[in-house]
Amino acid sequence: MSKAKIKVLTVDDVAETRDNIKRCLQYEEDIIIIGECENGKEAIRKAQELAPDIILMDINMPVIDGIEATETITLNHPNIAVIIMSVQGEQEYLKNSMTAGAKEYIIKPFSISELSNTIRKVHKVEEKRRKFNKQTPENKVTPLKNKTEIISLFSTKGGVGKTTIGANLAVSIAGKTNRDVVLVDLDLQFGDLSIMFNINPRNSITEVAHNIEELDESLLEKYLVKHDSGVKILPAPNRPEYAELLTIDHIEKIIDILKKNYDYIIIDTPPFFNDINLSILDMSDQVLLIANLELPTIKNARLSMEVFDSLHHKEKVKLIVNRSSEELGIQKIDLESTLEWFAVSNIPTDNRLVVSSVNKGTPFVVSHSTSKISHNIYNLAEIVIKNWGTQKDLKSNKKKNFISKIFNTK
Repeated sequence: MSKAKIKVLTVDDVAETRDNIKRCLQYEEDIIIIGECENGKEAIRKAQELAPDIILMDINMPVIDGIEATETITLNHPNIAVIIMSVQGEQEYLKNSMTAGAKEYIIKPFSISELSNTIRKVHKVEEKRRKFNKQTPENKVTPLKNKTEIISLFSTKGGVGKTTIGANLAVSIAGKTNRDVVLVDLDLQFGDLSIMFNINPRNSITEVAHNIEELDESLLEKYLVKHDSGVKILPAPNRPEYAELLTIDHIEKIIDILKKNYDYIIIDTPPFFNDINLSILDMSDQVLLIANLELPTIKNARLSMEVFDSLHHKEKVKLIVNRSSEELGIQKIDLESTLEWFAVSNIPTDNRLVVSSVNKGTPFVVSHSTSKISHNIYNLAEIVIKNWGTQKDLKSNKKKNFISKIFNTK
């Protein structure tokens, strides 16, 4: 049985361009042109009628332009991927295209191989995303309780992989539970969650703060960016100096409103203790402390555990060992002994996969769902969903053996 061809709809107001694309692709055995449009309005209608896999969309067109058409189509047909075509190579055009929901941006004129390879690449990623979202019922996990769970990710220094884990964990939780998940980037000066999801947001938490007096559920929803995985993101400020505009009152009001609509609020925090972070810890149900097997990180992690203890938050803490490797000299058991705290998850080293994932803006649990590192993130998601892995559990031989066997925490 032959594999189904990639169905492509071409949208360009220049007939010659549409004809050239048709000629370019007519000898590609795995790609077929199923329709043409000369403006965005027609594209919106034909997207509904023809259900293409890929739409090649020009930007500058009459009636409705490519950006507006892309936004309408991607909101109403999440299984259709849009590739923007333009003679404009400026960053602003790329940013607007990605914000509207486009998956790729190619600059005219392009070669036959560039066009066909782009179509294949986008289609392959979309197939993986759909496969990830169609998990079988037996892989689904039912949360223990029907209240919003606030999960904060904390590390003692930058560069330990906290944001990468947070992005992939959020996608995994959304896939396993089919519940509403929102990611809040509260690393206010240098937050990177937008990069992890390949989004260039028009607005950020800064604009939310500007409208804090009028803020309600519907207004806040307009500032959230929805990813294909179903996860929504509230981005960090676009510039470091804007961080000073956010106060504890702003953050607490935002979190309180999010609790009305979301089952899981996952917060990416900066690597230090300040008034906002301390307030977040108070609100959190679980705190994921991300640590590497490096002496400076371990030293700071021990100091952090002392702070958590003094604040009576220590029992919320779940220790995550990231980039674990037997070649590092320091072992997980050394970290646990120093902190006097068991780790609930051991994330292996896979630099090539992680760097590629970050550079492409696609969480690796989607692009490489069968990899070992993805498997460990799925297991971590299950621990978080069930709120397993308390120190009392881990100290119990029966519970510890069970978790070690299932969740690779040996």
